[in-house]
Amino acid sequence: MNQTYSRSDSKVEVKGLEARHYDALMNFVTGGTYPIFIRQVVRDMAIQPKDAILDLGSGSGRNACLIARYLSGEGRIVGLDIGPEMLEQARRHCQHLSNVTMEEQRVEEPLPYRDEFDKAFISFVLHGFVQEDRLRIVGNVYRALRPGGQFLILDYDEFEPDQSFWPVRFAFRHIECPLATDFVRRDWRAVLLQQGFGEFQVHRYYFGYVRLLGARKLDIKEGDKLP
Repeated sequence: MNQTYSRSDSKVEVKGLEARHYDALMNFVTGGTYPIFIRQVVRDMAIQPKDAILDLGSGSGRNACLIARYLSGEGRIVGLDIGPEMLEQARRHCQHLSNVTMEEQRVEEPLPYRDEFDKAFISFVLHGFVQEDRLRIVGNVYRALRPGGQFLILDYDEFEPDQSFWPVRFAFRHIECPLATDFVRRDWRAVLLQQGFGEFQVHRYYFGYVRLLGARKLDIKEGDKLP
């Protein structure tokens, strides 16, 4: 049965106690495996020393600090987030990195970047938006990337929550943002193809429930993208 979702269902903005202890919370809910997991993800991103990387929903800055280890002085990271508590942590965590900047910016609203990033990374953020706003984010990324640049989405893989392993089923019913159910039921390769992306690469984690989906910006005109 199809269900209609609205922006009021979103839990994408992390605030208060959850924001202040976000990294510890992620460690707890993954049974202490998150640090190992995210290091593997960053390795799988195949970062090049001179890459310019846009980090959408940069959170506490934990990921950006790891990514920065793979960059030379000519590489850079621009992190975007809307939560003041998250931004404060990110700026504190990355203050020793001159090539990392954090900006307050909603990722579903128009962004000022055009053809200037080699990679765009979004980690467990996209599923928290309604589909209309997800498409706005994808459009922002398309415009921000250089031709051939790569969009890297770290999020849930595609599956049926009601038929999943019981801890996943429990999380989707009682803990996770309701929009996550809508997210995992969609064909994201098809969505990205319609938005001008292709050449997909996939890395899976946590028994296939989580994936890093990479897609390259195809060298086509904006008006040539499928409706």
